[in-house]
Amino acid sequence: MPQQTARRLVVGISGASGVIYGIRLLEALQAEQIETHLVLTRAAEMTIAYETTYTAKQVQALAHKVYPLADIGAAIASGSFASMGMVVIPCSMKTLAEIATGVTGNLLTRAADVTLKERRRLVLVPRETPLHLGHLRNMVSVTEIGAILAPPMPAFYAAPKSLDDLIDHSVGRVLDLFGLETGLVRRWQGSPLKK
Repeated sequence: MPQQTARRLVVGISGASGVIYGIRLLEALQAEQIETHLVLTRAAEMTIAYETTYTAKQVQALAHKVYPLADIGAAIASGSFASMGMVVIPCSMKTLAEIATGVTGNLLTRAADVTLKERRRLVLVPRETPLHLGHLRNMVSVTEIGAILAPPMPAFYAAPKSLDDLIDHSVGRVLDLFGLETGLVRRWQGSPLKK
């Protein structure tokens, strides 16, 4: 990978509940001076309004470059666009299904497909529960073709004091998958020895 592209990440935010994970991820990447290329689905824009005090424009302002969802000719739709990979956070079941089947209907899922074909890291953060068999089969499929599933599971060993602590920990663990240390994760130090 060329050195000048080593700190570039594609970020997709779909319409699943939990858009705050994507927003916090963009904030963390901005603080780490990682170049971000963002695609929001229309459902994500709606969920941002429902679940947060942010506007879609404020979220877009956290990224270096923002692409329209329908722009399948965008740079990130090509395998020649070098990057560290891509994260879809949160990842709706619809988005996951498109990626699993390779039937990509928009720039977000096309960019994910390109990430897989170029053998770059693709991390999907699914936000759904409970799961039916179709969801599980799609999760197996995306894993078999090279994606990493990283559901935002709370880590209580970190003794979270707030919802922000839980969000930060999940986002930090996602960024761990790209080799990025952001200080968001309280690392497990092992059990104290009993005397």
